[in-house]
Amino acid sequence: MTKRLQVLFDDGEYAALQAAAASRGMTVAEWVRQALTAARREASTADIDRKLAAIRSAVRHTAPTGPIERLTAETERGYTALPGGDGGY
Repeated sequence: MTKRLQVLFDDGEYAALQAAAASRGMTVAEWVRQALTAARREASTADIDRKLAAIRSAVRHTAPTGPIERLTAETERGYTALPGGDGGY
């Protein structure tokens, strides 16, 4: 289903839109749709850039690595070394 969006422009703004659309051989409506799609993509990119920056920051830190079985076993040994040594949490 398509939806209608009404946007008001003054005469000068609308003339500029008409000229931009005509220079590309398209209607004003198509030009506006493409411009909004491009703007939406650009807005999404900022979110991706922020996520990538967080990932890059996280990988600069060191942490234990290896097979999950070994890491789990080391963690459990640490708990049994606590006073009481019952392995309880």
